[in-house]
Amino acid sequence: MAENEKTCPACDLSGIKEAVCVHTSKVMDACRDKDCIEDLRVYLTRDSQTALDRASGAKVRTVELLYVDPKVEAVAYNSGSYTVTISYYYRVSGEATIGNMRPAAIYGLAVFTKRVLLFGGDGCAKVFTSRMGCLDKKTVFRCNMPRAVVEAIDPMILAAKVQEVGSCCRCDGELEELPDAILGCFDDDLVLGGEQQRLYVTIGQFSIIRMERDTQLLIPSFDYCIPTKECSDVAGIAQAADACDVFSQVEFPVDEFFSSKNESCIDKEKSCNCCAAGYRTTQ
Repeated sequence: MAENEKTCPACDLSGIKEAVCVHTSKVMDACRDKDCIEDLRVYLTRDSQTALDRASGAKVRTVELLYVDPKVEAVAYNSGSYTVTISYYYRVSGEATIGNMRPAAIYGLAVFTKRVLLFGGDGCAKVFTSRMGCLDKKTVFRCNMPRAVVEAIDPMILAAKVQEVGSCCRCDGELEELPDAILGCFDDDLVLGGEQQRLYVTIGQFSIIRMERDTQLLIPSFDYCIPTKECSDVAGIAQAADACDVFSQVEFPVDEFFSSKNESCIDKEKSCNCCAAGYRTTQ
């Protein structure tokens, strides 16, 4: 094992200029999900539903994740724990086969809701900021709840099928009130009932869910984070005039953007990057 052990110079902290207090988000708890969502109903637009009612079959081409809406609620008699109710909104696009005719494009909305339990810590200091927006009753009486964050990607399409209404014993739950922004993603009304056939999809969804709270941390400060990469011109823009050639020779005015003069960065070989990676240091 010793021959595989990497070494790096001891961490050189001489480049630290000051200790600064930063306001950031602390991850209190997190989990990752791999959901196989079977037979998820697709609520088609009116024209799409009309085509599906006449179709002998359908294929799903794409499933796009439009939005994820997490809601946090405290768990009674379990201090520090919270339930996160997560609603995933999908735009499903496909084709309906109608006899010998050219397949008709169809699309609609699918909604998947789940709940997870995460630790969010305690805290009842009410937080007020200038970006809170409109004042309402919930804002006035709300404690300092943790914040749920969901990272998700477009799902994998696993299967799709068309079923006649009443052909099976399953009972689809009613669709809750939809956000206006989600409805705005469709150029026609969604059909919520009275259809002859329904489209169902089975998808695989990957997500990372975490619970965060705001906190203040004291950290070492080496320097300002100043970009070193120069912006490249967009292809097709005309050649720069003489004035632009002159301007390109002017150094970036760092002091105009930051409160103190920029000093040279700490050398890479003297940084703590390799130490943070768990490698053995050499004295």
